[in-house]
Amino acid sequence: MKIPALLTILILPLSLLAARPTNAQAAAPTFPIRAAFYYPWFPETWGPVSNRYTHYTPTLGYYNSSDAATIDDHIARMEYAGINVGIASWWGQGSKTDQRISLLLAEAHSRNFYWTLYYEPALSSTQVALDLTYIATHYGSDPNFLHVNGKPVLFIYTRAVKSCTDVATWETANAGQFYLDPQVFAGYRLCSVQPASWHQYAPTSAEDKQTGYSFSISPGFWLATDAAPRLVRDPSRWRLNVQDMVASGAPWQLVTTFNEWGEGTAVEDAVQWQSPSQYGVYLDELSSNGHGLRAAAQSSTPPLPVRTSASQSSSAPPDIRFLAGEPASSSASGSVTSQSSPTASTEAFTSVRLAIQSALMHRAWRVLPR
Repeated sequence: MKIPALLTILILPLSLLAARPTNAQAAAPTFPIRAAFYYPWFPETWGPVSNRYTHYTPTLGYYNSSDAATIDDHIARMEYAGINVGIASWWGQGSKTDQRISLLLAEAHSRNFYWTLYYEPALSSTQVALDLTYIATHYGSDPNFLHVNGKPVLFIYTRAVKSCTDVATWETANAGQFYLDPQVFAGYRLCSVQPASWHQYAPTSAEDKQTGYSFSISPGFWLATDAAPRLVRDPSRWRLNVQDMVASGAPWQLVTTFNEWGEGTAVEDAVQWQSPSQYGVYLDELSSNGHGLRAAAQSSTPPLPVRTSASQSSSAPPDIRFLAGEPASSSASGSVTSQSSPTASTEAFTSVRLAIQSALMHRAWRVLPR
């Protein structure tokens, strides 16, 4: 083989990698936006090894939300499912969830993936104003913090906004700085002061539609302390739910949730619902917009590389959000088989080229243990 040809083979993957959009080049997502509620509160909520606080077994193991490789893996899985925004649970300044937001953003910097926060605590109007300033200062200017209409986006859980009076209080404290998206409550459309949008967080319902604002879907609900699920998992129903969400055309198309394991609402891959794609049946259906596992398996997105269990958590007592505020595996690697070639040398170079291209294009080095 001639040297110029060899250089072309080796340089090609680098040129392809360089062609990937950087965070400076990437365009923010436009409506409809598919987003998933995300929980960066592990290992705090896994519970002890002898009694994990979940009925399921994540394929990645009982991971640590402070591990960069885990976050990168999660982003890759969400991207496969057509999810381009993560709504990260946030429990206040200095909390464990707060300490991990910078990592979430950093791991998205080389991708077309964005984060926003799910404001969870119920606090005074004074503290709300302080928190809005804090979020804007620490995260709002990050290129991978989601903006809509030029404003950073903030989702708000119902314990923080329960009435029209609460909405008015938030809007006063906000002073037009954030695009606010509170959870709905009875009579929310009658409020004289209206936020930018509304959503529902209803994981015990397979579907929820808030006309003009959002459409949410949930794969199931099985609280760790419950003997039976309140919403039974059914992949066939989930396929229809995904189809309904896409057909709705709603601006916000919300997945409840990516990884709330304690409530049993995760669509992240688990031992209980693995699939040939290595992403799991729920992410497969999202990837194909509800057109079946076969369609998802034929996606151009490659299987994820093997992860080790180096970052998996050991024993940690649970401190679940609905009890007391903030929560105090391996997948088989996709192999590349080179086609037969006239000479052994050509076959060898082809193998090298494909291996390098696979590693560079699919960021395999990011999932090595750190």
